[in-house]
Amino acid sequence: MEKRETIGPSEPVTGKRFLISRLSALGDAVCCLPVAVALKATFPDCHTVWLADPRFKAVVECCPSVDEVVEYRPSLGPLPKWEPFDVAMDLQGLAKSAWPVFRSKAKLKLAYHWQREGSALAAQRVLPDPSSLHVVDQYLDVARAAGAESETAQFNLHPPSAAIESIKNRLGGAERLMILNPGAGWITKRWPPERFAALADAAATLGATPVLIGGKADADVQAAEEVSCQCSQKPLSLVGQTNIKELVALIGMAKAHVGGDTGSTHIAAALGVPAIGLYGITNPIRSCPYGQIERCHYDERGLAAIPAEPVIRSLAQILDRP
Repeated sequence: MEKRETIGPSEPVTGKRFLISRLSALGDAVCCLPVAVALKATFPDCHTVWLADPRFKAVVECCPSVDEVVEYRPSLGPLPKWEPFDVAMDLQGLAKSAWPVFRSKAKLKLAYHWQREGSALAAQRVLPDPSSLHVVDQYLDVARAAGAESETAQFNLHPPSAAIESIKNRLGGAERLMILNPGAGWITKRWPPERFAALADAAATLGATPVLIGGKADADVQAAEEVSCQCSQKPLSLVGQTNIKELVALIGMAKAHVGGDTGSTHIAAALGVPAIGLYGITNPIRSCPYGQIERCHYDERGLAAIPAEPVIRSLAQILDRP
């Protein structure tokens, strides 16, 4: 394997305390987990502290490579009185994520290359390696600039046993789960409900149990209801009924996951669950389920231009595997 281009500081960093600032959102936090994993693998006795939005910190808590997860709400107030950091990293590139890095008094301050809202004043930008096409690899380049050694991303994502038991109790013995997430933060990232319904019916015919997931927001509930009412047989729905750790547990039990560019899709990829991605306005080369570009369906005209049939074929290929 060819040696990657050297990026960032010319002198290796041997520090053992790292601050990671990545506040939101769910999928983005998951995509940043390999940074902590790479740091811990390179410096086994290091201490990693992650500043997280209270809404999404639970997914970071599922990664044992992060030693300390701190809820952070942007403010001008004092930061916790930590021991000095060797390296602080802004992996979001916004004013709210750059501010604690700027104030951290770390010896070295590094940042993901896409810096906005004046965040470039807080930390040194790390340009991505030419081979880093996926956003996960671009985040990893920041870890490499801090001295971490990593050729491929590892997520080290593990739901707690209590979350696994909670989900098992709610599934009622259902097996061969096929997770469907018809919701997304933007309506432009949502596949038409009648096609999700066709996919759910096909999954049931193939011997799988379709399970609808989503948040408690009205838009997510409505999206799931629109799918469910068009299915020949109503799928199991856990929409609005799982916390983040339970969501990780549920996806980890599945045979497949289907969704757009949203948090649960990236959770599936991090867990090694086959993830069928539906992409329109976002580039799947950059943001597909990591390592699963071959399972993505993309049409630059939008998700409405993606028919159900090729997605059903992708699902059948997954379900045919032992």
